[in-house]
Amino acid sequence: MFKIGDIEMKNRVVLAPMAGVCNSAFRLTVKEFGAGLVCAEMVSDKGIVLQNAKTMNMLYIDEREKPLSLQIFGGEKETLVEAAQFVDKNTTADIIDINMGCPVPKITKCDAGAKWLLDPDKIYEMVSAVTDAVDKPVTVKMRMGWDEDHIYAVRNAQAVERAGGKAVSLHGRTRVQMYEGKANWDIIREVKNSVNIPVIGNGDVETPQDAERMIRETGADGVMIGRAALGNPWMIYRTVKYLETGVTVDEPSVREKMDVCMLHLDRLIALKNEYIAVREMRKHAAWYLKGVRGNGKARKGINECNTREDVHTLLYTLVDEVEAAEQNVQVV
Repeated sequence: MFKIGDIEMKNRVVLAPMAGVCNSAFRLTVKEFGAGLVCAEMVSDKGIVLQNAKTMNMLYIDEREKPLSLQIFGGEKETLVEAAQFVDKNTTADIIDINMGCPVPKITKCDAGAKWLLDPDKIYEMVSAVTDAVDKPVTVKMRMGWDEDHIYAVRNAQAVERAGGKAVSLHGRTRVQMYEGKANWDIIREVKNSVNIPVIGNGDVETPQDAERMIRETGADGVMIGRAALGNPWMIYRTVKYLETGVTVDEPSVREKMDVCMLHLDRLIALKNEYIAVREMRKHAAWYLKGVRGNGKARKGINECNTREDVHTLLYTLVDEVEAAEQNVQVV
């Protein structure tokens, strides 16, 4: 277990805040697989301040998800503070996280996201303004630097701590790397050794064994899992169990995977309506289908599904085919 401020997590496994993915339907599904903390996708400070309808819908939290971290981003102190105050007083989020790692140009050109990585003084100014204005613990998710010539991870993390931040999540890539190349875990260890607040490591955790190795090699208090959990909440469960017991839990059956895929879809329908949910679920279903034998036809077909029934029929037709093939192999 570890704590962020006065919020206690039951284990060290954290779901990363992935844009376009981490809505309540996905977060709750992952939470039920044992995540100690789930993080909501980043929300615009200006969207909150202006009460944009789509933005406000992104603030929805199911109480079963908690503890939950809600992430905001922005480049101007006044609107960032105002948005943080709204989240503090009008949502049941447990933690307010500030995005300092998003590498996408439309975010960085607004002096938000990874643009902060170039200026430790701005980090101190912005984070201290937020911590002074809210009651909930404030954390920061950042990358190790802008590029190889501007890696200020230690100074940036120390600025967060001085400003009253209660934890840092560190992705071991630069902004220029985006999601390519290899994550640098050495910098996670350097940051952990330089601050007294919890440090959560992020980057290239693809198996439960990777998570254990990251914690062992870096001393990180927690491990953040992002892309490895897409269509695969079992990664969360298997990691929690491996860290607790050292036992590797078996991968799920194809039927188990499709059952959870449909559960995820039903939650998305309840959240958004069937028309929107089915279209949004196409990418998730493709992730759930990844690695399933003979999935080529289904992965193509999922993009033509328009109703819940279409998705159900496609997925369980594949399940029947896979199970029949497995039975034939066993008979032989």
